[in-house]
Amino acid sequence: MTAKIIMSGFGGQGIMAMGQLVTYAGMVEEKQVSWLPSYGPEMRGGSANCSVILSDEPVGAPNISVATDVIVMNEPSMEKFEDYVAPGGNLFINSSLVTSKPKRDDINVYEIPVNDIAQDLGNNKVANMVMLGAFLKVNPLVKRDSITGAFLKVYGEKKKHLLPINVEALDAGKEAVE
Repeated sequence: MTAKIIMSGFGGQGIMAMGQLVTYAGMVEEKQVSWLPSYGPEMRGGSANCSVILSDEPVGAPNISVATDVIVMNEPSMEKFEDYVAPGGNLFINSSLVTSKPKRDDINVYEIPVNDIAQDLGNNKVANMVMLGAFLKVNPLVKRDSITGAFLKVYGEKKKHLLPINVEALDAGKEAVE
């Protein structure tokens, strides 16, 4: 099993944290992992994406030219990364912000209104966790408990009080694709 995942959106949407959570969870589960961040030049609101590879075999290089899964949290990410999805792969779209429709019909498309769901939960900042929950429902590469266990590694002790709302967001994302 090798999963090659591209996660992309605006800076400030928690793209890097989402990738780190999957990577740490993979390490906890003794998988081979790679995480490669890429930032635009802007401080906030610019482009941000990361490549995550999870495998049972050693990971040779962190670069991804063909992805098994692509998560797009904004319109520019849709334009840039739709073509990276392998035929038969998965494209996860934040339909709260992405209005264009995929051009391809050889991939699985999941449109999840993650910002709207996060708003309903009372915290706009958990949109990334809603998307992560949806992603893990479709592609259970790591366990939910591993993600919640990795939470403090990514966010630190100061954010421990936010774990319950983030777990709620994971579950809401899962329910959004059921």
